[in-house]
Amino acid sequence: MKYQIAQLNIARMIGKNIEDPIMTEFVAQLDEINLLAEQSAGFVWRLKSDDGNATSYNPYNDDRLIINFSVWENTDTLREFVYNSAHRFVMRDRKKWFENFGQPYYVLWYVPEGSIPTIDEAVERLAYLQQHGPSSYAFDFKQIFERSE
Repeated sequence: MKYQIAQLNIARMIGKNIEDPIMTEFVAQLDEINLLAEQSAGFVWRLKSDDGNATSYNPYNDDRLIINFSVWENTDTLREFVYNSAHRFVMRDRKKWFENFGQPYYVLWYVPEGSIPTIDEAVERLAYLQQHGPSSYAFDFKQIFERSE
């Protein structure tokens, strides 16, 4: 069986919600960055509502937390998008819009090729990483666990 990599990342906005004026510059980039992700090598799927992004999803019942949730062919293609595409500028500027989370704010895990994990599973994987640290169940870019195919 072949596997792909799922990722969830969350961020706590400095503003009271996504419509807060402090978030304007971030929101203005969403469509462009999401399109870049979809056109990137290794991209498989991303969570999005009818408006084209995932900012309306609120699995934490906190209007200040937003999520990004996607599936990629492997960790290398995901890392390339996150750190070596125009997305890196969003990462560089994130302190303008988001608080320091103080604990892991993203998680990676393997999913069987062709399957799409649920939001509940993603939230559970991040909670596991936050409570137990990296493992083959939930990990980060600092400590990637290989999965044999």
